[in-house]
Amino acid sequence: MTKPMATREAFGKALLALGAERQDFVVLGADLAKPMFTFAFQQQYPDRHINFGIAEQNLMTAAAGLATVRQPVLVCTYAVFAAMRACEQLRTMICYPNLNVKVIASHGGLQVGGDGVTHQGTEDIGIVRSFPNMTVVQPADAQTTHMALKAILDHPGPAYLRLTRNPVPCVYDADCSFELGKGIWVKEDGEDVTLVATGVMVAKALAAADKLAALGITARVLDIHTIKPIDKEAILLAAQKTGALITAEDHNIIGGLGSAVAEVLAEENPVPLARIGLPDVFGESGDPEELFKAYGLSTDHIVQAAQRVVEKKSLVKKA
Repeated sequence: MTKPMATREAFGKALLALGAERQDFVVLGADLAKPMFTFAFQQQYPDRHINFGIAEQNLMTAAAGLATVRQPVLVCTYAVFAAMRACEQLRTMICYPNLNVKVIASHGGLQVGGDGVTHQGTEDIGIVRSFPNMTVVQPADAQTTHMALKAILDHPGPAYLRLTRNPVPCVYDADCSFELGKGIWVKEDGEDVTLVATGVMVAKALAAADKLAALGITARVLDIHTIKPIDKEAILLAAQKTGALITAEDHNIIGGLGSAVAEVLAEENPVPLARIGLPDVFGESGDPEELFKAYGLSTDHIVQAAQRVVEKKSLVKKA
C-alpha cells in the first residue's frame, strides 16, 4: 500500500473486512456514516449498524447499555464530540463499569484543516487518557489502522481509536507487527536523539531524521501508537541509548504524548526532552501543512528541536 490515505477511510475498509470475518460486533453512529466511512458496512450489514443522529450523549449511553448484552460495541463520531460533548457519558457510563465499547474518533488534531476549531480535536487525548480503564490508540497510516482496529476488537474493555480526516503517507508495509502497548521502532540506528511520534507525525519524524542525518545528527524514530498504556520499556531504552528525546504529536502540548513521555522520564530516567505539539492555543482554519508550520509542528521544527536537545545533552555531560 503506497498511496496516501486518511486513516478514517482505512478504518472503513478494515471495518467491512472484519465484519465479514466476525459477527460479534455492532456499530453505532451519529449521522456520520459517510464521513466516518461506515456507509459500506451499514449497507452490507444493516442489522448491525444503528444511526442515532446528532445525539452523541445518547449514543454513548446506548452503547453502554448495549455492551451489557452484546460485545463489542463500536461508537463512531468525531473526536471533539466523543471526548467533549459526550465526556461524562464516556467516563461514567463506559469507563467506570469497564464496558467493552470502542470509540472510533475521526478528525483528530490540526490535520482537520479547514473545518476549524469546532472540529479540530486537539485536546481529546489528554481527556480520554485520564480515564481509568481506557486504552488510547493512534495509528500512523492505513496499514496500522487495520491492525489497530483488529487489536482493540480483541481487547476487552474501553478503547479510543483516533483517526485523521485527510490522507497521511504510508509508513508501513503488510509485514509490520502491531501490538497494543508496544511501540514500533521505525528507525533504530541513531545514537544522538530519539524522535518519539504518534499518528500523522510519524511520517514527519522520519523526514526529520533524514534531514538530521544530513546535518551529522543520527536519530532513532519510535512510533508510540498506543498512548495508553504507554510503552515505558521503549521510552526508557531510547533514553538510555540516545540520552535525548523529542516528542511529536498533532495535539495540544498538554496532556498528550509529550506529557505521557515526560511522566515516564521524570520518574525513571530524566534526560533532555522537547515536545512538539500545539502550544496550548486553539487552532485556526487553513491548509493543514500551513497550520503545522504556523504552530510549530512541521518537519523543520522537529529538526530544530532535535538540534537543541542534542546541544543540551552535550552541555549536561560537560557539567
